[in-house]
Amino acid sequence: MNAQFKKGALELCVLSQLALRDQYGYELTENISKEMKLAAGTLYLILKRLRDEEYVETYLVEAGEGPARKYYHLTVKGWAYQEQLKKEWFDFTAAVERLIVSKESN
Repeated sequence: MNAQFKKGALELCVLSQLALRDQYGYELTENISKEMKLAAGTLYLILKRLRDEEYVETYLVEAGEGPARKYYHLTVKGWAYQEQLKKEWFDFTAAVERLIVSKESN
C-alpha cells in the first residue's frame, strides 16, 4: 500500500477502531495490521498525539499475567473528531473517484 495514502488515513483508522470499543495498544496494532502493514511505533505516536489533543484518554486494566494494559477510550471530543474526519474522508475519496472515473472515460 502506498505510504502516503496510509499516512493520511491512519489516524481515522485508529479513531474508528476505538469507536467500536476501547482497546489497548497491542490489540489496536493487531487489528489494524490485519488490513495494512503497520509499525507498532507509528501507532503509539498517533495515540500519544490523540491523547495530547484530548481525543482519547487512557485507563489501566490489570492483566491476569504480566503488566497492566493501558486501554484507549474516545472522549466526547474524540467522537466528534472521528465523525468530522470520516465525513472529510468520504468527501475526499468521492472526489478522487469522480476524477479517476471521468479521466478513464475520456
